[in-house]
Amino acid sequence: MKLAAKRWVVMISAMGLLLPASFPVFSAGAAGPDPVGFSVSMELGDVGQAEKWLDAGMSPDFMGSRIGSGLMFGAWEGNLDVMRLFLSRGADINRLNSNGESAIALAAWRGNLEAVKWLLERGARINAPAKKWSALHYAVFAGHADVADFLIEQGADINALSTNGSSVLMMAVYEGHKELARKLIEKGADRTPKNDWGDGALEWAMRQDRLEIARMVSNPEEFNIAVSQPKESWGQPMRSMRSSRELEDLLNMREKLAERGMSTDAIDKRISAERVRIVRAEMDRPMPARAATMEITASRKKPQEQSATIIYDDKGKVVGYKTPAATYSGRPKMPIVAPVRNY
Repeated sequence: MKLAAKRWVVMISAMGLLLPASFPVFSAGAAGPDPVGFSVSMELGDVGQAEKWLDAGMSPDFMGSRIGSGLMFGAWEGNLDVMRLFLSRGADINRLNSNGESAIALAAWRGNLEAVKWLLERGARINAPAKKWSALHYAVFAGHADVADFLIEQGADINALSTNGSSVLMMAVYEGHKELARKLIEKGADRTPKNDWGDGALEWAMRQDRLEIARMVSNPEEFNIAVSQPKESWGQPMRSMRSSRELEDLLNMREKLAERGMSTDAIDKRISAERVRIVRAEMDRPMPARAATMEITASRKKPQEQSATIIYDDKGKVVGYKTPAATYSGRPKMPIVAPVRNY
């Protein structure tokens, strides 16, 4: 009865939010699932249904409408039985989903230490490809100290960079995990990287007014200079998470389920997954555009010799002014006010 009630809750959330009311969850006459039906069953940990689909010829790397493959769902849920099934049928243990996340990264995000250990014992790569969120990024960001400790002990790269160049240490700073930040520094984490926005650990610490962490990630001279700057020069804290239409729908549905005294476990997992997506999107925003610097030379005596040249630095990049971010505060410095002369 309890499983039936849980299945009903998940089916409501899947059908109500992702499909029209008249659309079936499973394709009529099809041997395998559609991505939504697959995701619903994997969230429930329905090993029997997964076996039937696999026996009917479904790929062990079939991807659901969210999270990813069956192995990824098992890692996300901490369900070793689901993980064993899909790996035994040939699932790729290092496959990435559409967000560039592997099974071990998803297990680390949820703090599923046993799943992380299980995957590493069977050949999962502990480090992500270049400029991708690693399992250690996720464990530190979520504050799972036990998972982070284990990954570091097993050789995880403590200086790995995320999609926009943010370091593992920066994740600890962003979320205010002081002890994790201290531990990373003690293990030799580089405190100097800056992401594509030009922000580093110190900038994030000062923006969040976390002076103790700011002191840890800088030397005494840097810290003294930082605290002497006006607070508004660091920009506004970005602690409030952006929302989405799906997250709002999920939260509304959760409220209704709670009012009726029904279990919210299944929908809480959906909410958690959507928050992961929102945080990733927020932190991986592309860097702001730069206005190129153009050098113009001209002479009234020799108008035919005028020229315009874009200035590049020694690395071949355009030199210019960085467009203020959305958190910029203060009086704009442009346009420049200067006397106008008419010729």
